[in-house]
Amino acid sequence: MSNNDHTKDFVGGGVSRRTFLKGCALAAATLGLSPDVVPKMVEAAMSPKRPPVVWLHFQECTGCSESLLRSARPDIATLILDLISLDYHETLMAAAGKQAEENLRNAIKKNTGKFICVVEGGIPTKDGGIYCKIGGRTALDIVTEVAPRAKMVIAIGTCAAFGGVQAAKPNPTGAVGVQDIVKGQTIINIPGCPPNPENFLATVVQILTYGRPPELDELGRPKFAYGRKIHDHCERRPHFDEGRFVECFGDPGHKKGYCLYKVGCKGPVTYSNCSVERFCNVGAWPVGAGHGCIGCTEPGFWDTMMPIYKHLPGIYIPLGGGIREQAEKIGEVAVGGAAAVIAAHAAVGVGKKIFSSVKGSSQKKDDEK
Repeated sequence: MSNNDHTKDFVGGGVSRRTFLKGCALAAATLGLSPDVVPKMVEAAMSPKRPPVVWLHFQECTGCSESLLRSARPDIATLILDLISLDYHETLMAAAGKQAEENLRNAIKKNTGKFICVVEGGIPTKDGGIYCKIGGRTALDIVTEVAPRAKMVIAIGTCAAFGGVQAAKPNPTGAVGVQDIVKGQTIINIPGCPPNPENFLATVVQILTYGRPPELDELGRPKFAYGRKIHDHCERRPHFDEGRFVECFGDPGHKKGYCLYKVGCKGPVTYSNCSVERFCNVGAWPVGAGHGCIGCTEPGFWDTMMPIYKHLPGIYIPLGGGIREQAEKIGEVAVGGAAAVIAAHAAVGVGKKIFSSVKGSSQKKDDEK
């Protein structure tokens, strides 16, 4: 094989074509799209016209970026070297100080109306937003300048989407999400603490392929990732249906993998695909590791989902032997009820026959007279 032939097996960043195609196929699967769209995704992803991305950091722990660094479909190198042009990211770029801020200004000026603005972290609004400053400017000033000039905005993580832990009561800095500040702009919320990087990557691939975001729910979240409750696809769901619960951490039920609802799992009220996509490319996720969901993809979860280890009221819990035993009892009642109805119908039928027979006999006697 010649060097030229060998080069064709790679798409850039040392990534093999097979791996790249697999990544596109997995992105399509994550989005719930047909495999038929994979060639179109590959074509869009390999286009030399990489969309510029400006990534802003505000009130956050950088956990969302750290989660993205551990993505594998595709990996971070493929994302920033081949799929997008990451023009500004405080954590990943080499530039610092005045040079970094100059890069930001140049990226915005050169790509107004074309770049994707990714925001990580909440935005403080109290006292003029003085509680988060970068380069002498408040986060509030920066986002109100940058976001309206972008093609679209992606709020990654619950802090950027809904304010996050900073917005928990009493919210001393007046922290809010991007959608509370930026109006008249397409905003895609990808919440989570941190969110699954596959949800962000699949959203980017959708934008690259079709030039528009995926279908969003009423909270601005992609439906492919946040359209169903965690509880719907949880590996512990059969135990919930059968009434088998962990009563306290470390008990026999916990060791057997029973449902974690009674020790605080918020899966029945949380919309996300954690139980399907999972994390770190190794099939790991909190519930699988023995800890309940804390509802981190929902607005205000630090206030509405607490205490962490106490279950929420109002959730139906199967009693006794669970759904199977109840189904059997319902079946018995139904069969018994049906038998009673049949017997009643039979009795009515017999009664009608007797009545008809008696009436006919009486009529015959009258005629003879």
